[in-house]
Amino acid sequence: MTIKSVLVRHARTLLRMMLPIAALGGFAPAPLAAATLQDIRAAGVLKVCIWPDYYGIAFRDPRTGTLAGLDIDLAAAFAADLGVRPTYVESSFVRFAADLADRKCDIAMFGVGVTPERAARVRFTSPYLRSDVVAVILKEGSPVAQWADIDRKPRVVAVQAGTFMEPLMRATLKQAELLVIAPPDSREDALLSGRADVFISDYPYTRRVLDFLPWAAVILPQAPVQPVNYAYAVALGDEAWLGRAEAFVATIKQDGRLRAAAIRHKLEPIALLQ
Repeated sequence: MTIKSVLVRHARTLLRMMLPIAALGGFAPAPLAAATLQDIRAAGVLKVCIWPDYYGIAFRDPRTGTLAGLDIDLAAAFAADLGVRPTYVESSFVRFAADLADRKCDIAMFGVGVTPERAARVRFTSPYLRSDVVAVILKEGSPVAQWADIDRKPRVVAVQAGTFMEPLMRATLKQAELLVIAPPDSREDALLSGRADVFISDYPYTRRVLDFLPWAAVILPQAPVQPVNYAYAVALGDEAWLGRAEAFVATIKQDGRLRAAAIRHKLEPIALLQ
């Protein structure tokens, strides 16, 4: 840790201690502006929030512990552009906004869908992926054969807690029952155990189904349901850092790194290359 980073940290601590005193004195000092980019360079580390169960995006191999995926590649590229090394902070779709606000990570890079609720809590870059929803069923013996079969009694539809599929299914299901899955439970276990007839996910997840789950099949909607943009997220209050992240997204679209990573991880159909 450099002398500069120590001084910055001590200055912020002192300011937090002064806030109650200032309030008692009848005035409120201006909030200290975030300086994420300076902190990253001072520490030599880019802290990246990921959800390590997102196949094709940011996935930890349970056998080796190795992380792989499009956003693992691009997080490493972003860190290299900044002249620092990446470190990965395990988060989730439920926790990432709080983790950013608490400075546990500098940026969330794991295919975060842009929704109004999330946009009120974080700042998003321009999108780099766009995916609609898909359905995953048992290959044999499923009561669901096409998309129209999903919202019928007595179907049970599972979604991962905190994903954009949760509010979408709450709003659109009229007859089927919604089952929200949170760790340590999984959508796959719910399907295999018969607690769910189908679960709703997105295009990247289909890669996992096709590559690793021979008992499962994918159903695509006959017409668009709700295509969602995916973007990188940073904490509120640091426009300079948001601008640097935005510049990175623009650069990887122009120089081919986004296309190359999308091809490598079989996600080119949902990559926004312009």
